[in-house]
Amino acid sequence: MISNFHNYTISVFFLFLLFSCERIGNIGNEFSHHLKQKLNNEVELIMDKVSPKFDANHPDTEFNKKRFLDFLKVPLSPDIKNIYCFDDAIGIDADYQFSFNCHKSTAELIRKRNNLKIDTATSDFAFGLQDEFPWWSKKKIEQLQLYSWKGEQEYYKYFWYDNKEQKAYFFDFDL
Repeated sequence: MISNFHNYTISVFFLFLLFSCERIGNIGNEFSHHLKQKLNNEVELIMDKVSPKFDANHPDTEFNKKRFLDFLKVPLSPDIKNIYCFDDAIGIDADYQFSFNCHKSTAELIRKRNNLKIDTATSDFAFGLQDEFPWWSKKKIEQLQLYSWKGEQEYYKYFWYDNKEQKAYFFDFDL
């Protein structure tokens, strides 16, 4: 009888040990997964400082919001939505495209902050430098009023606002 009890105790002990090891292994796996994800996020943030990310395929990403702040110089307000952006900074020139929805008052703030003035003299909207996306329609932009700014060494900013759709287009480029 003592022998059966002893065998039973040893069996229960081994089962307890087995389940405890599996539980410890699961906790270790969860911790490892969490640590790996945190490290990946940190690496992505560091890489963004070296080579800023632009997401032309998904709106309102963390990186698109950062780029919006960097380029348009206005705080993100609740009316600013569907922020898409694209960069082509390879080669001797660079260009950056932004499209987003916002209220007319926000569009006016962007124009003021970036010293953008009505431009009726420019007939070339630099469409040859711009890429076509579902969120960036050159045909639609062509119909809108251009606001522009010209800096030193062939640096330009173009801005269009569609009152009907409450949609803004911002193009920053140099030649």
